[in-house]
Amino acid sequence: MPVEVLEKLNITAQRRGKPFKLLIIDDELPVQQAFKEMCEISQALKIEVASDGTQALEKINTDHFDLITVDIIMPEVSGLDLIPKMKEKLPGVPVFIITGNATEKLVNEAGFMGANKVIYKPVDLIGLLTEISSVLCD
Repeated sequence: MPVEVLEKLNITAQRRGKPFKLLIIDDELPVQQAFKEMCEISQALKIEVASDGTQALEKINTDHFDLITVDIIMPEVSGLDLIPKMKEKLPGVPVFIITGNATEKLVNEAGFMGANKVIYKPVDLIGLLTEISSVLCD
């Protein structure tokens, strides 16, 4: 883990007086656990997890997040369906799409709806943390 990334996150969180709050939305438990464990390396990040779109909307309606990652293809409510709802409720919050098999059309549609980044599975966790840091700390 690049020490500079963790240091940057820690310093920025200390300056603002609280950790950054992230919402990880993914229907795959191993993905949720990997993201959560990786992000909790730093006390600058507080993680909430949602395993489906309904759970995610409940969390978004009752809490504030500094960054959201969402799987684009999920049962019931897709990440694509969530993006406009998330952007309406939390307009300035960056949204990262995490996908393993989305088509170029879906990825473009997600960008058009307001997704800030697209990250492909399998996710490079160090790269993800670096992206999170660059968005939250700059």
